[in-house]
Amino acid sequence: MSTSIETRYASSPQEAKSWDTAQARQALLITPLFEADAVRLVYSHYDRFITGGVMPVKKAVKLETVDPLKAGYFLERRELGIINTGGAGTVTVDGEVFSINFKEALYIGKGKKEVIFASKDAAAPALFYINSTPAHMNYPTRHITRKEADVVVLGAQETSNHRTINKLLVNAVLPTCQLQMGMTELKPGNTWNTMPAHTHDRRMEVYFYFEVPQGQSVCHFWGQPQETRHIWMQNNEAVISPPWSIHSGAGTSNYTFIWGMAGENLDYGDMDHCAIPDLR
Repeated sequence: MSTSIETRYASSPQEAKSWDTAQARQALLITPLFEADAVRLVYSHYDRFITGGVMPVKKAVKLETVDPLKAGYFLERRELGIINTGGAGTVTVDGEVFSINFKEALYIGKGKKEVIFASKDAAAPALFYINSTPAHMNYPTRHITRKEADVVVLGAQETSNHRTINKLLVNAVLPTCQLQMGMTELKPGNTWNTMPAHTHDRRMEVYFYFEVPQGQSVCHFWGQPQETRHIWMQNNEAVISPPWSIHSGAGTSNYTFIWGMAGENLDYGDMDHCAIPDLR
């Protein structure tokens, strides 16, 4: 079986205050995500959100059901979002083949029984980053290119947060049950993401950092606005952000990250903003 899964339980803000560095990383950091010819998954009890990575190299890799789901197949009661962060690849959904290039996305609705991942070139394998959430309806499978994304440019060079937000799998682009995914690209010379910071108690979130240059890092900030902590992260690592936590980062270089959300609503603007001087 090429699919493996790890379970992470939800934690309260009070519990998180007592964590040391190792405990925080064990609870929130997801690494490694990619293994040759395998599917690696982490099941979070925050909104039953699944984060994973698929790296087909020598063979195609099938997304198989896992015991925590108690389901006949992976998408029996779930929807799936995919963004390719590597070489060109394909995703075959119940026999229909989709070619997914670098930084393109694919949404797969509930009820699809077979999902198979493959790379077009073993020397430059695809790196399929995936998010999955429980679903109540079956929406159509759809390939989303960067041209089809809802794109917003925010920030400024003066505040080191000039960035492009590509909303790929959001309700302004296509229908989903609760999953939302997008990609934020920091402009050269900029380091800060999601600043000013915010929380949204109606939704949890996962950040996946990539295009972090070799020898560089991103410092991801988390915790309640008056009780912030940090986790140092490397390329191709993800981090779970509880609903009560901010989720913001600063890198030693510019980088790109994918955000995935699930929860009570699909309102991208549903945020409880935290003024920068109020952070502690």
